[in-house]
Amino acid sequence: MPRSSAPLASPRTTSPAPPLGALLRRYGDAGEALSCEPVAQGLLNRGYRLSTTRGRYFLKQHLDARTADRDTITRQHRATLRLHALGLPVAPPLPDARGRTVAVIGGRCYALHPWVEGRHREGAELSAAGSRRLGTLLGHVHTCLERVMGSPSPDAGHESARPGHESARPEDTLRLIEELLRLVRARRRRDGFDELAEHRLRERRVLLDRHAHRRPPAAPAGGWVHGDFHPFNLLYRGAEPVAIIDWDRLGVRPRAEEAVRAAAIFFVRPCGELALDKVRAYARAYRRAAGVDRAELAAAVDRVWWERLNDFWTLRWRYQLHDRRADPLFPAVSALAVWWTREYEAVRDAFAG
Repeated sequence: MPRSSAPLASPRTTSPAPPLGALLRRYGDAGEALSCEPVAQGLLNRGYRLSTTRGRYFLKQHLDARTADRDTITRQHRATLRLHALGLPVAPPLPDARGRTVAVIGGRCYALHPWVEGRHREGAELSAAGSRRLGTLLGHVHTCLERVMGSPSPDAGHESARPGHESARPEDTLRLIEELLRLVRARRRRDGFDELAEHRLRERRVLLDRHAHRRPPAAPAGGWVHGDFHPFNLLYRGAEPVAIIDWDRLGVRPRAEEAVRAAAIFFVRPCGELALDKVRAYARAYRRAAGVDRAELAAAVDRVWWERLNDFWTLRWRYQLHDRRADPLFPAVSALAVWWTREYEAVRDAFAG
């Protein structure tokens, strides 16, 4: 499940097949292509399992307009190379014959990585020990990023994720709700998704009116974070994480917010509830590894809860962009916002108690 609050940009991007001949000629020892198969497709970029006469690789085609320029990708690559040197489980890119890690062909950017055997694991598959291991891992990601990236500059990270970014204004969200309701009701052939969408929008309108006074203040200055830490960006071999992948959203955000967002994705149940016993184990391990105190994590819970309460990115994709790829995420995501509001104190205690 991708993170909440994905910026609204057109997610539907078509692209030709990768130019394997031109690409592999840049890598003198990569061999000749035997097969190139798409892997489970992300919402923004493309990935391929590339087999050559010399081995197997992961070929990434960068398409997201906000992060697909050479300089941004090169910065991500430098970070993963340094993180790898510190012992974090990452899969740094492979350099070509001239030492470059980004290949620009036909105006598109590509990168070749070693193929890592592993599988994704949802939070339901993690034991208490596995939940602690996950929290410790993210804590180490944040402390190691601080070492390799240094102090963030004022222009670091994405515009929407900079320190001091204000929380959503309820009046803006209420206007968005009315617009989405208009689009839902205008559909000639409504289905079960449309019925659920209308129900959740009306329900959220009531919740926002009731809790508008709880809007949290602007986020404090942040540090470097992965930016998209969720089950599809973490590979396991057995019980051990072996690769943190997709560093496209490397940027500056409050670290504790990433910890809360990640838990809200890993440990959400299909019914929209959080497995609070696992959240507690994860959060305690994260606090120890990252050196984050309870107050900082509690404040992050406030902000992420508010973010979720005001967040309709899956519906915006469906009704404004006419893209349904995020539809399967909506039932649990929308139920979580309601459940979290009802169980607010219990959630806060699981993270910071």
